[in-house]
Amino acid sequence: MEKYINNYVIVAIFILLGILLPVVALAVGRLLRPHKPNEEKKTTYESGNEPVGEGQVRFNVRYYLFALMFVVFDVETVFLYPWAVAYKKLGLFVLVEMAIFTGLLLIGLLYAWKKKVLKWNSI
Repeated sequence: MEKYINNYVIVAIFILLGILLPVVALAVGRLLRPHKPNEEKKTTYESGNEPVGEGQVRFNVRYYLFALMFVVFDVETVFLYPWAVAYKKLGLFVLVEMAIFTGLLLIGLLYAWKKKVLKWNSI
């Protein structure tokens, strides 16, 4: 019983340190930094130029969809590498699992293609 309590104490110490250290670091930084605000410091800085126009620009949602599709298929490709390295050791069952996995990726790609997510049009 004492062994389990000791494990909880270690976890509690790590949680306490995880909360306390950032709070203390930010508080000390706030106390030590110079604080002299003025209007010039509050303006937006763009390479020494005066800002023109709005601060937020609207982008077409296709850019985000295209980036998301790239990340999804890039990460899924990473899962193929360990399988390819250990293919001979894993056997037929894992080959079938990887075929299903690749098939699901292909279905996702075809769906994205059908919805014209991969078509790159300007606004």
